[in-house]
Amino acid sequence: MISLRVGLLGAAAFSAPVIFLATTGKGSTERPLPVADDMKVTLEYTLMLSDNQVVDSTAGQEPITYVHGQREIVPGLEKALTGMKPGETKRIAVPALEAYGPYDPKKRITVPKDKIPAGAKAGTRLRSKEGQETTVLEVKGDSVVVDTNHPLAGKNLVFDVKILKVESVSKPAK
Repeated sequence: MISLRVGLLGAAAFSAPVIFLATTGKGSTERPLPVADDMKVTLEYTLMLSDNQVVDSTAGQEPITYVHGQREIVPGLEKALTGMKPGETKRIAVPALEAYGPYDPKKRITVPKDKIPAGAKAGTRLRSKEGQETTVLEVKGDSVVVDTNHPLAGKNLVFDVKILKVESVSKPAK
């Protein structure tokens, strides 16, 4: 399995948010909040390709947390999660165009071999200083062909998700 947690969530920075749950106003009975923009969502998921090959999962790991509506997860998944409540599960099919986009052959580029770590061969996954992921496709002479598409570009995805928690996040005063 390849870990797509960074690709799925992005690199979000939270600066001391204050978390609170909505209450009904009658004692301490809490009303579950639906997933909506600017809500902190915690969920478990299994990510599969359309042939049911598991690509990533939180099974046996910590669930993921993100802020809904902030483009921290793939757009098609975020859209499908809107309105779900804690405890709900759902299978969500996300077409490539609403996930990591189409596969772009122009993102296959040739670079000088001395710009690639020694020992890299076809199939080696690399990450640039800027965080760009690439996959070595071919080593030929003094050059290397790399693919800078996301590993899931052009692929339709299927997510099995379970919403664990939905919380309001108040932004700290400036």
